[in-house]
Amino acid sequence: MTAQLSDLTARLLDAARKAGAEAADAMAVSGTSVSIDLRQGALEQAERAEAVEIGLRVLIGGQQACVSASDLSDRTIAALAERAVAMAREAPHDPTVGLADPADIARNWNLAALDLADPAPEPDAATLEQDCRAVEAAALSRGGITQVESSAGYSARALHIAATNGFSGGYARTSRSLSAVAFTGTGTQMERDWAGESRTFQSDLPDAAGIGSLAAERALARAGAVKPVTGTYPVLFDERVASSLIGHLLSAINGAAIVRGASWLRDALGRQVLPATLSVIEDPLRPRIGGSRPFDAEGLPTARRAIVENGILTGWTLDLGTARKLGMASTASASRGTSSPPSPSTTNIDLTQGASSLHDLLRDMGTGLYVTSMIGSTINPTTGDYSRGAAGFWVENGALSHPVNECTIAGNLRDMLLRLVPANDARAHLSTRVPSCLIDGMTLAGS
Repeated sequence: MTAQLSDLTARLLDAARKAGAEAADAMAVSGTSVSIDLRQGALEQAERAEAVEIGLRVLIGGQQACVSASDLSDRTIAALAERAVAMAREAPHDPTVGLADPADIARNWNLAALDLADPAPEPDAATLEQDCRAVEAAALSRGGITQVESSAGYSARALHIAATNGFSGGYARTSRSLSAVAFTGTGTQMERDWAGESRTFQSDLPDAAGIGSLAAERALARAGAVKPVTGTYPVLFDERVASSLIGHLLSAINGAAIVRGASWLRDALGRQVLPATLSVIEDPLRPRIGGSRPFDAEGLPTARRAIVENGILTGWTLDLGTARKLGMASTASASRGTSSPPSPSTTNIDLTQGASSLHDLLRDMGTGLYVTSMIGSTINPTTGDYSRGAAGFWVENGALSHPVNECTIAGNLRDMLLRLVPANDARAHLSTRVPSCLIDGMTLAGS
Protein backbone atom coordinates (compact mmCIF):
# COMPACT_ATOMS: atom_id res chain seq x y z
CA MET A 1 0.00 0.00 0.00
CA THR A 2 2.82 2.45 0.78
CA ALA A 3 4.15 2.03 -2.78
CA GLN A 4 0.70 2.82 -4.14
CA LEU A 5 0.49 5.92 -1.95
CA SER A 6 3.92 7.08 -3.17
CA ASP A 7 2.74 6.70 -6.74
CA LEU A 8 -0.40 8.72 -5.99
CA THR A 9 1.61 11.64 -4.57
CA ALA A 10 3.91 11.59 -7.60
CA ARG A 11 0.90 11.75 -9.92
CA LEU A 12 -0.54 14.65 -7.92
CA LEU A 13 2.68 16.65 -8.10
CA ASP A 14 3.02 16.02 -11.82
CA ALA A 15 -0.56 17.21 -12.37
CA ALA A 16 0.09 20.31 -10.26
CA ARG A 17 3.11 21.27 -12.36
CA LYS A 18 1.15 20.79 -15.57
CA ALA A 19 -1.67 22.96 -14.19
CA GLY A 20 0.72 25.82 -13.52
CA ALA A 21 1.68 25.50 -9.86
CA GLU A 22 5.04 26.98 -8.89
CA ALA A 23 5.35 24.56 -5.96
CA ALA A 24 3.19 21.88 -4.41
CA ASP A 25 2.99 19.14 -1.83
CA ALA A 26 0.76 16.10 -1.87
CA MET A 27 -0.56 13.62 0.65
CA ALA A 28 -2.09 10.20 0.16
CA VAL A 29 -3.68 8.35 3.07
CA SER A 30 -5.13 4.86 3.31
CA GLY A 31 -6.98 3.49 6.29
CA THR A 32 -8.77 0.41 7.51
CA SER A 33 -10.78 0.23 10.71
CA VAL A 34 -12.93 -2.38 12.44
CA SER A 35 -15.04 -1.71 15.51
CA ILE A 36 -17.55 -3.61 17.64
CA ASP A 37 -19.82 -2.08 20.30
CA LEU A 38 -21.89 -4.06 22.79
CA ARG A 39 -24.56 -2.70 25.12
CA GLN A 40 -26.26 -4.80 27.78
CA GLY A 41 -24.99 -7.94 26.10
CA ALA A 42 -26.43 -7.10 22.69
CA LEU A 43 -24.49 -6.14 19.61
CA GLU A 44 -25.14 -2.42 19.11
CA GLN A 45 -22.78 -1.66 16.26
CA ALA A 46 -20.36 -3.48 13.98
CA GLU A 47 -18.43 -1.47 11.44
CA ARG A 48 -15.61 -1.95 8.99
CA ALA A 49 -14.33 0.85 6.82
CA GLU A 50 -11.67 1.14 4.14
CA ALA A 51 -10.71 4.32 2.34
CA VAL A 52 -7.96 5.99 0.36
CA GLU A 53 -7.89 9.77 0.21
CA ILE A 54 -5.61 12.18 -1.62
CA GLY A 55 -4.83 15.81 -0.93
CA LEU A 56 -2.94 18.46 -2.86
CA ARG A 57 -1.65 21.87 -1.82
CA VAL A 58 -0.45 24.20 -4.57
CA LEU A 59 1.50 27.43 -4.15
CA ILE A 60 1.81 30.36 -6.52
CA GLY A 61 3.92 33.11 -5.06
CA GLY A 62 2.46 33.83 -1.66
CA GLN A 63 -0.90 32.24 -2.46
CA GLN A 64 -1.97 28.70 -1.66
CA ALA A 65 -4.98 26.40 -1.94
CA CYS A 66 -5.77 22.87 -0.74
CA VAL A 67 -8.04 20.31 -2.39
CA SER A 68 -8.82 16.65 -1.68
CA ALA A 69 -10.63 13.70 -3.21
CA SER A 70 -11.27 9.99 -2.81
CA ASP A 71 -11.43 9.26 -6.56
CA LEU A 72 -7.97 8.16 -7.70
CA SER A 73 -8.47 8.29 -11.48
CA ASP A 74 -6.13 10.29 -13.73
CA ARG A 75 -9.06 12.43 -14.81
CA THR A 76 -9.92 13.38 -11.23
CA ILE A 77 -6.29 14.08 -10.32
CA ALA A 78 -5.90 16.39 -13.33
CA ALA A 79 -9.14 18.21 -12.50
CA LEU A 80 -8.11 18.44 -8.85
CA ALA A 81 -4.83 20.14 -9.76
CA GLU A 82 -6.50 22.58 -12.14
CA ARG A 83 -9.06 23.49 -9.50
CA ALA A 84 -6.37 23.99 -6.86
CA VAL A 85 -4.36 26.31 -9.11
CA ALA A 86 -7.47 28.35 -9.93
CA MET A 87 -8.29 28.63 -6.24
CA ALA A 88 -4.74 29.65 -5.32
CA ARG A 89 -4.79 32.49 -7.82
CA GLU A 90 -7.81 33.91 -5.98
CA ALA A 91 -6.43 33.32 -2.47
CA PRO A 92 -5.11 36.09 -0.19
CA HIS A 93 -1.40 36.78 -0.45
CA ASP A 94 0.72 35.56 2.46
CA PRO A 95 4.50 35.85 2.10
CA THR A 96 5.09 33.26 4.84
CA VAL A 97 3.52 30.28 3.02
CA GLY A 98 5.88 27.96 1.21
CA LEU A 99 7.69 24.66 1.27
CA ALA A 100 10.74 23.80 3.35
CA ASP A 101 14.19 24.60 2.02
CA PRO A 102 15.52 21.43 0.32
CA ALA A 103 18.58 21.58 2.58
CA ASP A 104 16.36 21.17 5.65
CA ILE A 105 14.12 18.24 4.67
CA ALA A 106 14.30 14.88 6.42
CA ARG A 107 16.49 12.17 4.93
CA ASN A 108 17.53 8.66 5.95
CA TRP A 109 15.22 8.21 8.94
CA ASN A 110 15.07 4.86 10.76
CA LEU A 111 11.45 3.80 10.46
CA ALA A 112 12.14 0.31 11.80
CA ALA A 113 13.34 1.77 15.10
CA LEU A 114 9.95 3.43 15.66
CA ASP A 115 8.09 0.11 15.35
CA LEU A 116 4.77 1.82 14.54
CA ALA A 117 2.97 -0.97 12.65
CA ASP A 118 2.01 -4.37 14.05
CA PRO A 119 2.68 -7.10 11.47
CA ALA A 120 0.05 -9.37 13.08
CA PRO A 121 -3.08 -10.00 10.99
CA GLU A 122 -6.08 -7.73 11.33
CA PRO A 123 -8.48 -9.18 13.94
CA ASP A 124 -11.85 -10.29 12.63
CA ALA A 125 -15.17 -9.04 14.00
CA ALA A 126 -15.69 -12.24 15.99
CA THR A 127 -12.42 -11.74 17.85
CA LEU A 128 -13.33 -8.17 18.74
CA GLU A 129 -16.78 -9.25 19.90
CA GLN A 130 -15.22 -11.94 22.07
CA ASP A 131 -13.05 -9.28 23.74
CA CYS A 132 -16.11 -7.11 24.35
CA ARG A 133 -17.99 -9.99 25.96
CA ALA A 134 -15.01 -10.82 28.18
CA VAL A 135 -14.87 -7.21 29.35
CA GLU A 136 -18.61 -7.19 30.00
CA ALA A 137 -18.57 -10.48 31.90
CA ALA A 138 -15.77 -9.28 34.15
CA ALA A 139 -17.60 -6.04 34.95
CA LEU A 140 -20.94 -7.75 35.60
CA SER A 141 -19.31 -10.29 37.91
CA ARG A 142 -18.96 -7.48 40.43
CA GLY A 143 -22.17 -7.14 42.42
CA GLY A 144 -23.95 -3.83 42.01
CA ILE A 145 -23.15 -3.22 38.33
CA THR A 146 -26.44 -2.71 36.46
CA GLN A 147 -25.23 -2.12 32.93
CA VAL A 148 -22.08 -2.34 30.81
CA GLU A 149 -21.16 -0.85 27.46
CA SER A 150 -18.04 -2.20 25.79
CA SER A 151 -16.08 -1.35 22.65
CA ALA A 152 -13.23 -3.01 20.78
CA GLY A 153 -11.48 -1.67 17.74
CA TYR A 154 -8.57 -2.01 15.37
CA SER A 155 -7.18 0.45 12.86
CA ALA A 156 -4.36 0.46 10.34
CA ARG A 157 -3.34 3.68 8.61
CA ALA A 158 -0.64 4.53 6.11
CA LEU A 159 0.35 7.86 4.63
CA HIS A 160 2.81 9.26 2.14
CA ILE A 161 3.83 12.88 1.68
CA ALA A 162 5.79 14.29 -1.24
CA ALA A 163 6.67 17.81 -2.35
CA THR A 164 8.32 19.59 -5.25
CA ASN A 165 11.26 20.50 -2.98
CA GLY A 166 12.39 16.89 -3.21
CA PHE A 167 10.88 15.47 -0.04
CA SER A 168 9.16 12.08 -0.25
CA GLY A 169 8.37 9.79 2.66
CA GLY A 170 5.72 7.72 4.31
CA TYR A 171 4.95 5.36 7.15
CA ALA A 172 2.20 3.13 8.51
CA ARG A 173 0.79 2.72 12.00
CA THR A 174 -1.67 0.39 13.75
CA SER A 175 -3.79 0.58 16.87
CA ARG A 176 -5.80 -1.94 18.92
CA SER A 177 -8.19 -0.73 21.63
CA LEU A 178 -10.60 -2.13 24.21
CA SER A 179 -12.77 -0.25 26.70
CA ALA A 180 -15.77 -0.55 28.99
CA VAL A 181 -18.20 1.82 30.69
CA ALA A 182 -19.87 0.40 33.81
CA PHE A 183 -23.03 1.72 35.49
CA THR A 184 -24.31 1.32 39.01
CA GLY A 185 -27.62 2.46 40.52
CA THR A 186 -30.72 3.65 38.69
CA GLY A 187 -32.46 6.91 37.84
CA THR A 188 -31.02 9.99 39.49
CA GLN A 189 -28.79 7.75 41.62
CA MET A 190 -27.06 6.23 38.60
CA GLU A 191 -23.27 6.61 38.48
CA ARG A 192 -20.79 5.51 35.84
CA ASP A 193 -17.08 5.18 35.22
CA TRP A 194 -14.87 3.56 32.64
CA ALA A 195 -11.59 1.83 31.89
CA GLY A 196 -9.86 1.40 28.57
CA GLU A 197 -6.57 0.57 26.94
CA SER A 198 -5.02 1.13 23.52
CA ARG A 199 -1.76 -0.20 22.10
CA THR A 200 0.15 -0.12 18.83
CA PHE A 201 0.77 -3.88 18.96
CA GLN A 202 -2.14 -6.22 19.67
CA SER A 203 0.09 -8.45 21.78
CA ASP A 204 0.71 -5.55 24.18
CA LEU A 205 -2.99 -5.02 24.95
CA PRO A 206 -3.84 -5.87 28.59
CA ASP A 207 -6.22 -8.66 29.53
CA ALA A 208 -9.89 -7.95 28.80
CA ALA A 209 -11.03 -9.20 32.21
CA GLY A 210 -8.78 -6.72 33.97
CA ILE A 211 -10.23 -3.83 31.98
CA GLY A 212 -13.79 -4.86 32.81
CA SER A 213 -13.04 -5.35 36.49
CA LEU A 214 -11.39 -1.94 36.74
CA ALA A 215 -14.35 -0.20 35.09
CA ALA A 216 -16.70 -1.90 37.57
CA GLU A 217 -14.51 -1.06 40.55
CA ARG A 218 -14.42 2.60 39.55
CA ALA A 219 -18.18 2.77 38.96
CA LEU A 220 -19.03 1.12 42.28
CA ALA A 221 -16.80 3.59 44.10
CA ARG A 222 -18.92 6.40 42.64
CA ALA A 223 -22.18 5.17 44.26
CA GLY A 224 -23.85 7.68 46.56
CA ALA A 225 -21.97 10.72 45.24
CA VAL A 226 -23.00 14.11 46.66
CA LYS A 227 -22.01 17.72 46.07
CA PRO A 228 -18.97 18.86 48.06
CA VAL A 229 -18.91 22.01 50.14
CA THR A 230 -17.97 25.33 48.56
CA GLY A 231 -14.65 26.85 49.50
CA THR A 232 -10.94 26.99 48.71
CA TYR A 233 -9.22 23.61 48.94
CA PRO A 234 -6.31 21.61 47.53
CA VAL A 235 -7.28 19.77 44.35
CA LEU A 236 -5.57 16.56 43.26
CA PHE A 237 -6.01 15.69 39.57
CA ASP A 238 -5.93 11.95 38.92
CA GLU A 239 -3.53 10.72 36.26
CA ARG A 240 -6.49 10.07 33.94
CA VAL A 241 -7.32 13.80 33.80
CA ALA A 242 -4.07 15.55 34.79
CA SER A 243 -2.82 15.60 31.20
CA SER A 244 -5.47 18.24 30.43
CA LEU A 245 -3.49 20.72 32.57
CA ILE A 246 -0.41 20.34 30.39
CA GLY A 247 -2.71 20.33 27.36
CA HIS A 248 -3.80 23.87 28.24
CA LEU A 249 -0.15 24.92 28.43
CA LEU A 250 0.56 23.34 25.04
CA SER A 251 -2.42 25.11 23.48
CA ALA A 252 -1.17 28.43 24.84
CA ILE A 253 2.30 28.03 23.27
CA ASN A 254 0.99 26.87 19.89
CA GLY A 255 2.39 29.12 17.19
CA ALA A 256 -1.06 29.79 15.73
CA ALA A 257 -2.23 31.27 19.07
CA ILE A 258 1.00 33.26 19.49
CA VAL A 259 0.73 34.78 16.00
CA ARG A 260 -2.82 35.91 16.77
CA GLY A 261 -1.79 37.25 20.17
CA ALA A 262 -4.55 35.10 21.67
CA SER A 263 -2.58 33.31 24.37
CA TRP A 264 -2.25 33.79 28.10
CA LEU A 265 1.43 32.83 27.68
CA ARG A 266 2.18 35.24 24.81
CA ASP A 267 4.67 37.15 26.99
CA ALA A 268 6.16 34.12 28.76
CA LEU A 269 9.00 33.01 26.44
CA GLY A 270 12.11 32.58 28.56
CA ARG A 271 10.11 32.91 31.77
CA GLN A 272 9.08 30.47 34.46
CA VAL A 273 5.77 28.70 33.78
CA LEU A 274 6.23 25.59 35.96
CA PRO A 275 8.08 24.85 39.21
CA ALA A 276 11.85 24.81 38.70
CA THR A 277 11.97 21.03 39.21
CA LEU A 278 9.67 20.31 36.26
CA SER A 279 10.22 20.06 32.51
CA VAL A 280 7.95 19.27 29.57
CA ILE A 281 9.65 17.17 26.90
CA GLU A 282 8.37 16.35 23.43
CA ASP A 283 9.82 13.20 21.89
CA PRO A 284 8.33 12.17 18.52
CA LEU A 285 10.75 9.25 18.23
CA ARG A 286 9.52 6.92 21.01
CA PRO A 287 9.06 3.36 19.67
CA ARG A 288 5.63 1.68 19.61
CA ILE A 289 3.83 4.92 20.51
CA GLY A 290 0.87 6.17 18.49
CA GLY A 291 2.05 9.79 18.33
CA SER A 292 5.55 9.02 17.03
CA ARG A 293 6.65 10.06 13.53
CA PRO A 294 10.02 10.37 11.75
CA PHE A 295 9.13 13.67 10.03
CA ASP A 296 6.41 16.29 10.25
CA ALA A 297 3.76 17.18 7.66
CA GLU A 298 6.19 19.55 5.90
CA GLY A 299 8.92 16.94 5.58
CA LEU A 300 11.18 18.27 8.35
CA PRO A 301 12.99 15.75 10.59
CA THR A 302 11.48 15.42 14.07
CA ALA A 303 13.62 15.37 17.20
CA ARG A 304 13.35 15.40 20.96
CA ARG A 305 13.05 18.91 22.41
CA ALA A 306 12.50 20.54 25.79
CA ILE A 307 9.42 22.76 25.58
CA VAL A 308 9.78 23.71 29.24
CA GLU A 309 13.16 23.13 30.86
CA ASN A 310 13.54 23.39 34.64
CA GLY A 311 10.35 25.42 34.74
CA ILE A 312 11.39 27.88 31.98
CA LEU A 313 9.44 28.09 28.71
CA THR A 314 12.07 27.64 25.98
CA GLY A 315 10.05 28.05 22.80
CA TRP A 316 6.79 27.94 20.87
CA THR A 317 5.39 25.03 18.86
CA LEU A 318 5.88 26.09 15.24
CA ASP A 319 5.32 24.95 11.69
CA LEU A 320 7.01 26.78 8.80
CA GLY A 321 4.24 29.36 8.39
CA THR A 322 4.00 30.44 12.03
CA ALA A 323 7.79 30.33 12.37
CA ARG A 324 8.23 32.73 9.45
CA LYS A 325 5.59 35.07 10.87
CA LEU A 326 7.52 35.21 14.15
CA GLY A 327 10.99 35.35 12.59
CA MET A 328 11.91 31.97 14.06
CA ALA A 329 12.69 28.44 12.87
CA SER A 330 10.13 25.65 12.63
CA THR A 331 10.17 23.12 15.46
CA ALA A 332 9.14 20.40 12.94
CA SER A 333 5.67 20.43 14.46
CA ALA A 334 3.51 20.63 11.34
CA SER A 335 0.42 18.43 11.13
CA ARG A 336 -2.19 18.37 8.38
CA GLY A 337 -5.01 16.51 6.75
CA THR A 338 -5.59 15.98 3.06
CA SER A 339 -7.89 19.00 2.77
CA SER A 340 -6.07 21.56 4.91
CA PRO A 341 -2.71 23.34 5.02
CA PRO A 342 -0.14 22.55 7.73
CA SER A 343 -0.64 23.82 11.27
CA PRO A 344 1.49 23.35 14.41
CA SER A 345 0.81 20.64 16.99
CA THR A 346 2.75 18.50 19.44
CA THR A 347 3.16 14.72 19.55
CA ASN A 348 4.52 12.65 22.47
CA ILE A 349 4.71 14.67 25.69
CA ASP A 350 6.35 13.96 29.06
CA LEU A 351 6.00 15.97 32.27
CA THR A 352 8.71 15.29 34.83
CA GLN A 353 7.45 12.78 37.36
CA GLY A 354 7.64 13.55 41.05
CA ALA A 355 9.11 11.56 43.92
CA SER A 356 5.80 10.99 45.70
CA SER A 357 3.13 8.37 45.05
CA LEU A 358 -0.54 9.15 44.57
CA HIS A 359 -1.10 7.88 48.11
CA ASP A 360 1.54 10.31 49.41
CA LEU A 361 -0.15 13.28 47.74
CA LEU A 362 -3.56 12.25 49.11
CA ARG A 363 -2.05 12.02 52.58
CA ASP A 364 -0.28 15.36 52.29
CA MET A 365 -3.22 17.33 50.89
CA GLY A 366 -5.22 16.96 54.12
CA THR A 367 -8.76 18.00 53.17
CA GLY A 368 -9.78 18.70 49.59
CA LEU A 369 -10.95 17.25 46.28
CA TYR A 370 -9.52 14.30 44.35
CA VAL A 371 -10.73 14.74 40.75
CA THR A 372 -11.17 11.61 38.63
CA SER A 373 -13.35 13.02 35.83
CA MET A 374 -14.22 16.39 34.33
CA ILE A 375 -16.94 17.70 32.05
CA GLY A 376 -17.27 20.94 30.15
CA SER A 377 -14.60 23.59 29.95
CA THR A 378 -14.45 27.35 30.20
CA ILE A 379 -10.89 28.44 29.51
CA ASN A 380 -10.19 32.06 28.59
CA PRO A 381 -7.39 31.74 25.99
CA THR A 382 -6.05 35.26 26.57
CA THR A 383 -6.14 35.40 30.39
CA GLY A 384 -5.84 31.74 31.40
CA ASP A 385 -8.91 31.89 33.64
CA TYR A 386 -9.97 28.30 34.25
CA SER A 387 -13.32 26.75 35.20
CA ARG A 388 -14.36 23.11 34.76
CA GLY A 389 -17.03 20.77 36.03
CA ALA A 390 -15.56 17.97 38.12
CA ALA A 391 -16.36 14.76 39.96
CA GLY A 392 -14.29 12.50 42.16
CA PHE A 393 -13.80 11.95 45.87
CA TRP A 394 -13.70 14.11 48.95
CA VAL A 395 -10.49 13.76 50.94
CA GLU A 396 -10.64 14.22 54.69
CA ASN A 397 -7.50 14.17 56.84
CA GLY A 398 -5.50 12.64 54.00
CA ALA A 399 -7.88 9.75 53.26
CA LEU A 400 -10.70 9.20 50.78
CA SER A 401 -14.01 9.97 52.52
CA HIS A 402 -16.86 9.73 49.97
CA PRO A 403 -17.60 10.28 46.26
CA VAL A 404 -18.62 13.75 45.07
CA ASN A 405 -20.10 15.15 41.87
CA GLU A 406 -21.72 18.22 40.33
CA CYS A 407 -19.05 20.69 41.38
CA THR A 408 -16.89 23.26 39.64
CA ILE A 409 -13.21 23.96 40.15
CA ALA A 410 -11.74 27.32 39.17
CA GLY A 411 -8.48 29.26 39.14
CA ASN A 412 -6.01 30.82 36.74
CA LEU A 413 -3.74 28.54 34.73
CA ARG A 414 -0.67 30.74 35.05
CA ASP A 415 -0.91 30.53 38.84
CA MET A 416 -2.10 26.91 38.91
CA LEU A 417 0.81 25.55 36.87
CA LEU A 418 3.39 27.34 39.00
CA ARG A 419 2.06 25.39 42.02
CA LEU A 420 1.92 21.99 40.34
CA VAL A 421 3.14 19.03 42.42
CA PRO A 422 3.36 15.79 40.38
CA ALA A 423 3.12 12.21 41.62
CA ASN A 424 5.07 9.33 40.07
CA ASP A 425 2.21 7.35 38.47
CA ALA A 426 2.31 8.28 34.77
CA ARG A 427 1.65 5.25 32.55
CA ALA A 428 4.65 4.42 30.36
CA HIS A 429 2.74 3.37 27.24
CA LEU A 430 0.82 6.64 26.75
CA SER A 431 1.76 9.21 24.15
CA THR A 432 1.15 11.96 26.73
CA ARG A 433 2.69 10.92 30.04
CA VAL A 434 1.52 13.18 32.84
CA PRO A 435 1.23 11.83 36.41
CA SER A 436 -1.41 12.78 38.95
CA CYS A 437 -0.89 16.41 39.98
CA LEU A 438 -1.75 18.34 43.13
CA ILE A 439 -2.55 22.06 43.15
CA ASP A 440 -2.87 23.69 46.54
CA GLY A 441 -5.74 26.15 46.90
CA MET A 442 -8.32 26.17 44.10
CA THR A 443 -11.83 27.58 44.29
CA LEU A 444 -14.43 24.84 44.60
CA ALA A 445 -18.15 25.50 44.01
CA GLY A 446 -20.47 22.77 45.27
CA SER A 447 -23.38 22.85 47.71
